[in-house]
Amino acid sequence: MKKILNILVKTGIPLLLGAVILYWIYRNFNFEEVSLAFKSMDMWWFWLSCVFGVLSHAIRGWRWNLTLAPLGYHPSSSNCVYSIFIAYAANLIVPRIGEVSRCIVLERYDKVPFAQSLGTLVSERLVDTLMVVIITAIAVLSQWHVFYAFVADSGTSGSATVFSSIGRVAVFVLSAIAVGILLYLLLRRMSLWVKIRSFISRFWAGFTSLAKMRNLWLFIAETVAIWLCYFLQFYLCFFCFPFSADLSVAAALLLFVAGSIAVVVPTPNGAGPWHFCVMGIMMLYGVSSTNAGIFALIVHSLQTLLVALLGIVGLMMLQIKKQ
Repeated sequence: MKKILNILVKTGIPLLLGAVILYWIYRNFNFEEVSLAFKSMDMWWFWLSCVFGVLSHAIRGWRWNLTLAPLGYHPSSSNCVYSIFIAYAANLIVPRIGEVSRCIVLERYDKVPFAQSLGTLVSERLVDTLMVVIITAIAVLSQWHVFYAFVADSGTSGSATVFSSIGRVAVFVLSAIAVGILLYLLLRRMSLWVKIRSFISRFWAGFTSLAKMRNLWLFIAETVAIWLCYFLQFYLCFFCFPFSADLSVAAALLLFVAGSIAVVVPTPNGAGPWHFCVMGIMMLYGVSSTNAGIFALIVHSLQTLLVALLGIVGLMMLQIKKQ
């Protein structure tokens, strides 16, 4: 009973939270316009963005291989990439479970101890967090007037906001509660880990692997490349629609940062909070609420579909290699 309840909490709450926020955002939306926009969108730009989406996962897999080398483990580069595909797809079902699943994949196919591979993920996440902070600082400083307007919930260019003050507060409160629950579950899991000394030792070895890395500059270059691919995957989608094609790179960077921070909220691929942030900021650049809603819904849906398909590819390729 306890296990069933735990599964329901991990899967049900994120799905419910995302569904509630999406319902509130799109409750009065005309979905016929979404269908028309989808049929008329320039898919060439979307397919090009998909190339960078796949490339970002591949580079992340190669970078992970690099962090495992100082520990004496040299898993197959392809297995590392497939594990990334599976991890991101797993996050669509249970947010943040992907980190565990990718470690399980390497333990099963390349005999890399779970604890040490998990430790390398912690160091990876710290570096990625630093990248988010740097990108956020650049975006906010370059577009401070728009960022301040978004926080203050005031529009520019006469754009009317679809977010009432009560609704806005509700989204932030629900998101904060969800993040709090996620942190509690992670801390509780950590409290179980610390009871196993051998696990801590291996975990720490993985965590400190960056200090022993010979190809540190390659690690840095791959980190920059990952985030550049993330940004290009998002930015190229602007050219799919006439109403967003003229937005500047600086505007895209601010929207990218907002979306990157929104996915911290444990909903499937950030569904709900991502739409809320992207729509709100696009409207501050003069995009209508309808067009902003169309962009957020179509782009997020297609990118989520890509993640799911890559997860299936990863599973299939691992099975083929196993035979």
